[in-house]
Amino acid sequence: MTTEITNWRSLGGYVSSDGRKVKEGLLFRCGQLFDLTDEQKDRVQNYYKIKRLVDFRGDEERQEYPDYLWSELDYEIIDVLKDTGTNQASVDEIVSANSNVEQDMLKTYEELALAESAKQGYHDFLLTLMTDPVPVAFHCFAGKDRTGVAAALILKSLDVSEEQIFTDYLKTISARKKANEEILEYLKDKMDPNNLNDVAIALTVERQYLERYFSTVKKHYGDFDHYFTDGLKLPQDFKEQMQKNYLV
Repeated sequence: MTTEITNWRSLGGYVSSDGRKVKEGLLFRCGQLFDLTDEQKDRVQNYYKIKRLVDFRGDEERQEYPDYLWSELDYEIIDVLKDTGTNQASVDEIVSANSNVEQDMLKTYEELALAESAKQGYHDFLLTLMTDPVPVAFHCFAGKDRTGVAAALILKSLDVSEEQIFTDYLKTISARKKANEEILEYLKDKMDPNNLNDVAIALTVERQYLERYFSTVKKHYGDFDHYFTDGLKLPQDFKEQMQKNYLV
């Protein structure tokens, strides 16, 4: 059994437009830290030496699937979809939905750009990264949508190319393959094939989802520089400070 946590990966090593690289050992994205093995607990706590854990999930998700926490950890809850009417980001929501899953996912990505809870949440998240650069892991349920947007925002602030951002985003397809197969196997006798197919679609990512997020930001704010300052209300020197903290 692997000791790696599902959909866990570092943002270290990506290259900025001026040729610098994102530092290793500081920025990690993942799925929820629920039901970890002792080896996985040791890995996140002592190998990666995570000091801050940021949880983008809602109340019910956190109560049903509590994260592994330890005494020295700074645990921050930021429910980025709190204000939205629909949430296609958790399995329970997917299973109970009776609509077009792909369209719901696209709507979710628009909400992640424009909803007040998302803008405030990503403001708080990024401001903490800017002011206190310690080893951090951030996640939602699957580590793909709310987390994928968070990773994209970090990499955008570090002037990493969109090609690399999409490469990181789409790694979820292979990184969640085993976990998704286990979920679908568990559900296959509990729902009809059409609903099961909806779950399969919603458990992974598609390029068009993040493309919708990018196009929504650009439609409403022109570019990400204006989104950072006007949408997320971050300081004018936000990108400069992020690059000072996380590029080498």
